Amino acid sequence: MYLLLADAVIVFHFLFLVFVVAGGLLVLRRRRMAFLHLPAALWGAFIEFSGGICPLTPLENHLRLLGGESPYSGDFIVQYLIPVIYPAHLTVSIQYILGSVVIAINLMIYALVIRKRYVLRHRGEERH
Repeated sequence: MYLLLADAVIVFHFLFLVFVVAGGLLVLRRRRMAFLHLPAALWGAFIEFSGGICPLTPLENHLRLLGGESPYSGDFIVQYLIPVIYPAHLTVSIQYILGSVVIAINLMIYALVIRKRYVLRHRGEERH
């Protein structure tokens, strides 16, 4: 059971990372998603810039140990998702680059959100 929970944590962690990087695209469709996405993106950038560790990492490792497995050994999830979440040779410089990429992608997406809102607002004013 613990190994299943550990796998669920790593899948959630991966999905969270996808949301951090590209969740702003959801804001294009539903502006209220910004209330979830902005804190997530800020958290992701903070972790990268501070060199910190997301609390999901120790949780997953703990669950693996409770399940009698050493962290990151052998199954599909570990084989394919962990290298994406925890790349080899991760340095402080790379973490700064990753944090900057997260911010840059999201700034571009939010610029599109603001532009879309501006265009829609002005189209509405033209009709009146």
